[in-house]
Amino acid sequence: NNTLHDAAQLNNLVIEGVHGKKKVLLRMGPIVYLGTFITVLFGGSTGREGAAVQMGGSVAEAVNKFFKTNKSDTKIFLMSGISAGFGAAFGAPITGAVFGMEMAALGKMKFEALVPCLVASFVGHYMTTGALGVEHVEFIIQTVPEASPVTFAKVILVSVIFSLVSILYCQLRHGIQKGSEKIFKKNHMKRAFVGGLIIVLFTLIVNSQDYNGRGLDMLEQSFKEDVPPFAFLAKLLFTAVTLGTGFVGGEAIPLFFMGATLGNTLHSFMDFPISFLAALGMIAVFSGGTNTPIAAFLLAMEMFDGKGVEYFFVACLVSFIFSGHHGLWPSQKIYGAKSSLYNIA
Repeated sequence: NNTLHDAAQLNNLVIEGVHGKKKVLLRMGPIVYLGTFITVLFGGSTGREGAAVQMGGSVAEAVNKFFKTNKSDTKIFLMSGISAGFGAAFGAPITGAVFGMEMAALGKMKFEALVPCLVASFVGHYMTTGALGVEHVEFIIQTVPEASPVTFAKVILVSVIFSLVSILYCQLRHGIQKGSEKIFKKNHMKRAFVGGLIIVLFTLIVNSQDYNGRGLDMLEQSFKEDVPPFAFLAKLLFTAVTLGTGFVGGEAIPLFFMGATLGNTLHSFMDFPISFLAALGMIAVFSGGTNTPIAAFLLAMEMFDGKGVEYFFVACLVSFIFSGHHGLWPSQKIYGAKSSLYNIA
């Protein structure tokens, strides 16, 4: 029965696998694939990279079993599974390579996994785009503001705001998860049923399906024209309820959505180009939520063709530091505090 509960741990299970605490389950891949497919199909607010990372993890575990690898190799295989999943899901192979190493632990990168993660990420990426012909969504930054102390001050300010949104999301999502498990005494069928009803209710209240599924349409729109000012809050609620009540999927695309739409909303106060602020929000909220600032920075480089490199670097680090020791995955090990201002509980 323990392993049944383990399968519901999703990314946390993969991370604990990397730390050698638990075994990643082979059946997690197929379960998560179906679960994410059904969740998105029926309007749950979620993304796909979570599924990709978890499928990568269970494929890596299958390889481990087959070759009967030792403990340190098992860690490396699992990290490369994460990398392959991420590289394939976003068409961002360089980011994927680092993400596999950075995701598992805060403040400690295992550099011996560098070559396996790099290879896995690029192979995953080229299989997806080359062999299977998948085209990834493209986001374009029209203009980047002139570099000046004022510009950097504003970038830092909005990055702090973006990091607070990532905290709000993470806390709400974990709060809903704990609360719903308590109320329904871990009866996950009832929990999901009520969660599904709440999503249907939300959809009827906002009277649009912009916040169901992955929401790529509005994400693209936020780079070009105004979106509803509270779109980011709507997405935050939809996703926190979807994933907090036991549905599955990724959290990167919802974080992108929250960040980009909030950036879009802030542009009337900030006097920054709309596409630039949307891009900044997209990357900064992701950096704060995942606690992977280097991967987030590389993602900005790959997605936006290296435009605004200095701003994205600052935004990723600021958001990372200000999000404190909050994050999407409670299993992330914290080896060193992000800053001497934070204690490690």
